[in-house]
Order: sequence, then structure tokens, then C-alpha cells
Amino acid sequence: MVIYTVTAHTGKTFLAGTTSLIYIQLHGSEAESEEQNLNRLQGFLPGSERTIKINCMASLGELMSVKLYSKPFMGLLYNQWFCDKILVNTPEGDEILFPCYSWLDCDETLVLRPAKASLVFQDTNLIAQKQRMRQLEEQQKLFRWRVYAEGTPQVIDYETSVALPAEVRFSFAKESDFYYSAGKQLAALKLTGLADSRKSWESLSQLEVIICERGKTIEYVQEHWDEDEFFGYQFLNGLNPMMIQRCSKLPENFPVTDDMVKDSLRGSSLEQEMKKGNIFLSDYKMLDELVGNVVGGRQQYLTAPLVLLYCNPHGIMLPIAIQLKQEPGKENPIFLPTDSKADWKLAKIFVRNAEFGVHEVDFHLLRTHLLAEVFTMATLRNLPSPHPLYKLLFPHIRYTLQINIMARNGLISKDGALTLHAGVGGESLVKLLKRATASLTYSALCLPDNISERGLESVPHFYYRDDGMKLWNIINKFVAALLSHYYQSDAHVQKDTELQQWISEIFTNGFLGRDGSGIPSSLQTVTELVKFVTMVIFTVSAQHASVNNGQFEFGGWMPNYPTALRNPPPKVKGQTTEDSILETLPDVGTTVNGMAVLRLLSKDSADHFPLGYFPENLHDEDIPCKLIEEFQKDLRELSDLIEERNKMLELPYIYLNPKNVDNSVAI
Repeated sequence: MVIYTVTAHTGKTFLAGTTSLIYIQLHGSEAESEEQNLNRLQGFLPGSERTIKINCMASLGELMSVKLYSKPFMGLLYNQWFCDKILVNTPEGDEILFPCYSWLDCDETLVLRPAKASLVFQDTNLIAQKQRMRQLEEQQKLFRWRVYAEGTPQVIDYETSVALPAEVRFSFAKESDFYYSAGKQLAALKLTGLADSRKSWESLSQLEVIICERGKTIEYVQEHWDEDEFFGYQFLNGLNPMMIQRCSKLPENFPVTDDMVKDSLRGSSLEQEMKKGNIFLSDYKMLDELVGNVVGGRQQYLTAPLVLLYCNPHGIMLPIAIQLKQEPGKENPIFLPTDSKADWKLAKIFVRNAEFGVHEVDFHLLRTHLLAEVFTMATLRNLPSPHPLYKLLFPHIRYTLQINIMARNGLISKDGALTLHAGVGGESLVKLLKRATASLTYSALCLPDNISERGLESVPHFYYRDDGMKLWNIINKFVAALLSHYYQSDAHVQKDTELQQWISEIFTNGFLGRDGSGIPSSLQTVTELVKFVTMVIFTVSAQHASVNNGQFEFGGWMPNYPTALRNPPPKVKGQTTEDSILETLPDVGTTVNGMAVLRLLSKDSADHFPLGYFPENLHDEDIPCKLIEEFQKDLRELSDLIEERNKMLELPYIYLNPKNVDNSVAI
């Protein structure tokens, strides 16, 4: 007779406990145990542990799996049980971890595999192979692809988040917090009577009374939003540091002359400053010919500006010329800092509105949320729980499916917030999303490549680049060490059929099979694998934080980030007034509704999981556990460096401090 000691850990989440009867059975390479009741007449409480002894006639051999089964108590009382993990102490003196972190419903069975990771060709036991295949078959039935809009990444085939499997839904705490925050925002708007107002603001000072939450950044934005220095700063360290690039030759459709910018360049010429690397361009051609949405019964207007910037000898990025439409001509003047204050201010407002469009649709929705959904779906469908890449990516797919379904229903649907309150909403949003998808490249998603392609390696005061590169390198170091532990040669990468199917679905369903995207359709070397996985983790954590977390701080002061503009761009100079600017900016209702959405989207949730924090215990091998500790140490050191640097800045850049970066796209 031999004895196996089994300890079941119930999750701490709300309602994790159960009154149902939970049965367990151990499966080994030589034999299996009898089914045993884990809780008998006692229910499981949240956060509790329960230990039982299982007697077997002889050793079961190598433990291959643990089967859990739930039955109603007395045939009547039942509820779900959330099991964190099962620990088994064998007669040979080994302690084996079986991670679960799943809900077990009544009359349902869960089969858990040991925490030790293995590649598909290393799982040589026939029983283990069948379990591996069965898990993927079940996952592929649960998580099905669906075309959202032709020419855009595919999404999960669920219309509402309620239908999602419980394991990928919000925790009770997060769901309660999210809906409470949303309800609070909407209730406040209704009470003020501003939500449905179609009046223009009488003055910008009126906006001050509706900003209920103030912080250092939003107060700075309010004070400096119309200054050229802050306008230029935002191209580097604002909500969207992804547009600006070094300019070595003016576009043919942007006929800026030396005479126009002589005051800005202090006697130098454009050619001279281009050779020095001091001229930069931000081109919004992706918006060209898109028709503005109708908001509150009134037509809104979109432009596709070109912005020329100059990095002066003090390292300050300044705008020196703005053309609001792509096609040059008499009715499309080039606006300059030497124009009237009102003309120049309005030109910058149109640029900031263009920023809203490309930022929210391309760099936020597509390049973080939709890609995160692609990575999540491919992981759940193609990587079984023993796969090392599944264990690595599990913390980075938390809540993504639910937040994206909610976004599709609440933001970009027919009656969604962007459709109702944004100039880029409706048909133009889908067109812009298709254009963005068609132009998306692998190198644009890899920060070192992206910075190099845009010629931004030496731009001063570029904190997004500085912090982002450090964070990329920390993630890359961790990913390389962890994956190299399991993939000890390029041949291992090539033989991993699960991995190859994973990357194939990302290429096909996410990037629509576009060879021109540069996204690999297969992986041949460990080096290729490490770079791709680094990109995945950076995208869903750091990149999302950089374009999401400051939305209210930079956009809460509406003139700096208008969601819609009610008048077309001026065709001539000299006719803009402060009153015409107020008439162009969003009306009162559009403003306050836009602010409420930005506040909700950039608010930390109740269960915020910062980068490097792994609440699930998925590893029990020494090397992965040691590498996780080193990763966390590197992140803490970077956090300290950023905080020390920020003490010296008038406006601290906080968005890539690891403390402020979520593991996943969860908001």
C-alpha cells in the first residue's frame, strides 16, 4: 500500500468556493487511483486549502494528470468551484504541482497536467499525447474565429462577453468596478444636464468646471495646450509617439519654402537643417478623403494634415508649418507660426483632431487591442497548458477577450460612443481601420526597428523611446532565457507543430496572410521565435500602456484632443477668430461624453496586474522560477531609474514605468 497526499487550493476570487461535491482521480503511467471525494460533507471556502490521502495498492508510476469532477450535493445543491491548483506529494517524496486556475461546473470534468513544461514532441507518453490533443480540440470549439470587417483582423465569435467561457471573463471585482465607474460617469453627465446639450462653449474657461479629477498632467495640459513647445512635445511623449519621423526630403505635396520658415529656422535653410537631421514630419495621409461623421445631427469634418517640425539647438521640438489637406492649392494654405494667433491655433486644433483619429483607430484599437485579441485567440486555440509558450503568455492574455467585446459593443457599434461622439466614427472608422491594417508591418511593431526606420535614435528628450527601449530589452532578455531553456536548438522550433500552427493562425487570421507585412508565417530559428514573442509581450503590455493610460490626462482638456470638429478647415488665412474657434470645437454634449469615455478607458481597474506580476503559479521548475525573479528585479530597477529621472522633469513621463504597465490589454 502506498499513499499520495493531495492538497486542493481554492481561489480567493469572489464566489470561488462551492457546496458541490468535488471528486479527484490520479492518472499515472502505470495505473490510476480510485475516485476520491475531496470535500465530503464540507464545502470549499474561497482561499481555503483541503488535504486528503489517497491510498493505492502500488505506485501509479509517473503522474500524468489529475482528473477533477463535480457533482451536486445531495443531488440538489451545486455551484461552480474555482480551483487554483492541486499539489500531490508522491510516495517517492516528490511534490508535483498541477496548475488549474479554472472554474469547474456541475457534472463537468477537468483534466490537469503537471506544471513541468514540455514541447509536443517531448510528450512521448500516449496518454499525455491524447490529453494534449483533446485539450486543443475542446479549446478550438470554445474559441472560434469570426470576420469582424473584411480587411481587418479577425475576432472571437462571441457577440456578448456574458457568453465567454468563465476563465477568460473579468473577475467579479474588475467587472463590478468597471460597471460602477461607467455608471458613475454617465449618471454625473445626466445630472449636470450637459450630456445632450448642442450649444457651443461660450469660452474655454467654461471647461474648467467639468474637469472633476485633476492631476499634474491635466493641469499642465490645460495651461500649455496651445503653446508650440507643448504641441511639439506631444509628438514624442504624448498619447501617440508613433507618427513623427525624420525628414530628409520634403514631400512633393507639401511645398514649404525657406522664406516661409526663415524666422523659425533663425536664418538657416530647410536643406541645411535636413542635412543636420533637425527637420521632422508627421503625415496624416491615412485620413485623406475620409468623410466626417454626423454627430448630434450636425456634419463633422476630418482633415489629413502634414506637419513640419524643427528640433532647435536647445533640443525642443517645434512646429514650423502645417498644411491641413493633402493636395496643395490656393484653398489649402500652409499655416505658419508667423500667422495670426487665431489662424495658427486653429491649424493646430485640426492636427490634434487628426491625432484623435489615427491614435484611437490605428495605434490604440488596431495595434494593441485587436492584435492582442489575435495573440490571445491563437494561444488558446493552439497551445495546450503544458506548452512553455502557453505558460509564458498566459498572464498576457488576461481579460483581453472581454474588454474587446465590450469595446466593439460599447464604443464602435452603431450606437457606440465613438459612433455617436467622434468625427471619425461610423463608416470612416471602418475605412480607416482597413487602411491601417493594410499598411501594418512587423517592423512597426518591434520598437528597435521602428525607432530606426523613423530616424529617431538621437532625438533629445524622447522619453517614450528611452523607457521603451529599456523595457523592450528587459522583456527580450527574459524571453530569450526562458525559451532557450526549452528550445535548445533551431530544430526544436521547426519540429514544434503546435508552435507552427500558432504562428500560422496569427499570420492568417491577424495579418490576413499579407506577405508584405513582414510577419512570419512560420518560425525556423530560436532567434526568430524570441524576437516575435518579445514583440507580442511588448505590444500587449508596454505599447498598450503608452497609448492608453494617458488618454484622460492628455485628452481631458478637450481643445488639446477634440473628438470632432464642426466646421471645415479654413480656405484662406486671416478670417479665424476666437469665436469661430469655439464654433468649430465640439459642442458641450460631445465634449462631456468624450471626456467620460476617455476617463473610463484610462482608469486603473480594481485588480491591476502590473508587468512581471504573475498571480498564477504555473511553474515548478527551478530555472523558470529563477528567471521570473530576475525579470521582476530588472523591472524594479528600471522603475527606480524612471522615477529618479522624472524628479528632474517639469512634466514627468510615467507611462512606461513598469509599475504603470499592465501585463495585458485589460482596459
